[in-house]
Amino acid sequence: MSQSLTSRTPKPKYDVVLIGGGIMSATLATLLHEFDPGLEIAIFERLGRFAKESTAAWNNAGTGHSAFCELNYTPEKEDGTIDIKKAESIAEQFEISKQFWSYLVSKGYIQEPKDFINSCPHMSLVFGEKDADYLKRRHDKMSESVLFSGMEFSTDHEKLREWIPLVMSKRNKSEVMAATRMDMGTDVNFGTLTRKMGRHLLEDSNVEVFLYHEVKDIDPREDGKWEMKVKDRIHNHKQEVLADFVFIGAGGYALPLLDSSDIKESQGYGGFPVSGQWLVTHNQELVEKHQAKVYTQATVDAPPMSVPHLDLRIIDGKKALLFGPFAGFSTKFLKEGSYLDLPESVNTKNLKSLFGAWWHNLPLTKYLIQQVAMTKSQRIQHLREFIKDANEEDWELKVAGQRVQIIKKDDKLGGKLEFGTEVVVNKNGTIASLLGASPGASTAVHAMLNVIEKCFPEKLNGEWKGKLLEMVPSYGKNLAEHPELTEELRNYTKEKLELEY
Repeated sequence: MSQSLTSRTPKPKYDVVLIGGGIMSATLATLLHEFDPGLEIAIFERLGRFAKESTAAWNNAGTGHSAFCELNYTPEKEDGTIDIKKAESIAEQFEISKQFWSYLVSKGYIQEPKDFINSCPHMSLVFGEKDADYLKRRHDKMSESVLFSGMEFSTDHEKLREWIPLVMSKRNKSEVMAATRMDMGTDVNFGTLTRKMGRHLLEDSNVEVFLYHEVKDIDPREDGKWEMKVKDRIHNHKQEVLADFVFIGAGGYALPLLDSSDIKESQGYGGFPVSGQWLVTHNQELVEKHQAKVYTQATVDAPPMSVPHLDLRIIDGKKALLFGPFAGFSTKFLKEGSYLDLPESVNTKNLKSLFGAWWHNLPLTKYLIQQVAMTKSQRIQHLREFIKDANEEDWELKVAGQRVQIIKKDDKLGGKLEFGTEVVVNKNGTIASLLGASPGASTAVHAMLNVIEKCFPEKLNGEWKGKLLEMVPSYGKNLAEHPELTEELRNYTKEKLELEY
């Protein structure tokens, strides 16, 4: 770690301050610096390295979420038709991310794309006649969209054995199973990607990065600027920093910081922390038999983020398999947070929302209690639904990242639990925050362009427009309606990112 990152003193005033050193802040800083290299930008990260919380490799599933395999993005409507609107939207958002990363590679800002992104087929797998029928109808509907062209479907055990030999081992031939497969899926190490962007900002831009610096409070001033109390955690020194624009990309800590800003738009928000655990194996004999990410359906009362999946992971060039997630619970809002985070987040403005969300999600509470109480052997039993002869000694338990699900005000229910991500912006467009969890990192570029659209609309439609189209050629177009452009851009990103599907 560079001495200058821990011993420098922040300036008293910046044009832009970004709180948190994860994928969101790194993406927004890179975008803004490309649009206007003269902007004075500072990033404050409370830990000693970028991407140590939600963005870290083992703290998320590393799925380049493109809606190829996640069944909760394609609900079945009452009339039996499959709604793929959300799936198309998420697929487009991931294409935007790939275009931006390809731009960074082509400019030489980041090298060695295989360090952070690798081809890995995405599959959906279901069991039983009813779910096999649903998956077939889903496949037929998705195949009509250019975004999912090339998706294969099979119920044939021999074909499934080719695709997922580890899962098919010791299966009864009479068992009804169905799967879809998209070869152009990816495995992404968002931690490595974020640090590559951070290194570029540090070495090739005037963006100032401060590690071990924590923003403790954000206050509005009468002149429209924001005043922040920043604590240097190494030297135990506090100072005030002003900014014209603030972005809160602090993961679970975004909520209390947003609340401290006193903007009207933050009222009524609460947070519900959920942690996760994975079963992980580094046994290469097993790994070689499972070269895909395989998602199935969530159990009844389980949140969408708890969809069971068995994934290939490629981290620092090493392959492993990951199974889960199993839900956990902690009152911390960050993995390296405080056990007082949840109780201290409760206030008169969000009490009704929190109580309403809890009362209307009692089955979820019961589910979490059951998950937390599970032994390793019980978790292995769940794994055996995927791998019939899974051996407990081959698998270790790994704690994943901490997520804070959004709780919003709801007139009918008092409060409502949300499982997506949400950008909150004040009416002047001078402060923005990202709340929520999934699909998160995969759609970071889309989310940060959303922030810029809301906060810098005139510049984005004016002087920044040309640079934007250079970075994201499909911006403003609906890829689902442009088959030729989709194919052209996918070929371009495949080449730049050295993908091998």
